[in-house]
Amino acid sequence: MGDPSSVPTFQLGGLTFNVTNMISGLIAFVFVFLFVFALSRHITMKPGRGQNILEWLVDFTNNILKGSIPGNETSAFGLYGFTLFLFLFVSNELGLFIQISLGGKDWVRSPTSDPIVTMTFSLATLMIAQYAGVMKFGWKKHFSGYLKPFVFWLPISIFEEFTNFLTLGLRIFGVIYSGEMLLKIIGEMAFSGGIASFGVAVVLALVWQGFSAFLGAIQAFVFVTLSSVYIADKIEID
Repeated sequence: MGDPSSVPTFQLGGLTFNVTNMISGLIAFVFVFLFVFALSRHITMKPGRGQNILEWLVDFTNNILKGSIPGNETSAFGLYGFTLFLFLFVSNELGLFIQISLGGKDWVRSPTSDPIVTMTFSLATLMIAQYAGVMKFGWKKHFSGYLKPFVFWLPISIFEEFTNFLTLGLRIFGVIYSGEMLLKIIGEMAFSGGIASFGVAVVLALVWQGFSAFLGAIQAFVFVTLSSVYIADKIEID
């Protein structure tokens, strides 16, 4: 987002690929994989500290899903909710602590500070919701719900799906992007007026990083919560 020239890209097959998103997303993926891998190496009946942390995270994300999805169907989406929360959490926090810029290009930042990434997750959630509805009710019964309470309701139903897609992705993008931009402004201020401005900037950066870390965790929670709401809407009969 912002100035497209601020990120490195390359062309392949007529498509433009954002190198920053690829590198940042890979870093987040590797971190999540190694984190879960390390905690799950010694699963025993008497859990140790690592296993307790992993089980707490699984229970935490399962409880998010149970708040919207019927209990007997939660297990089908447990893995999605777990991996989605961890990846979004790490992605949200990444740019607060690691931002790499070389040659006027941003190489590493929060993946979720780009709307393409967040909208992709939003689309994935809504597609999973549609798939779950079709698998449970069949094509005809599932899509006939768009015609209720009467056939002229179809445009409103389609518009509702579109707004769900936009708001789910843009909400998390807006919070993370604005947080990173403010950190950059504070960083520029640190070297603009000598020692005094540097001291003020350090304090502001620490305070804002703490607050943004909290917001990043909340946004990951909200995204998974709303994802479960959208999925539940497609597998329940109103």
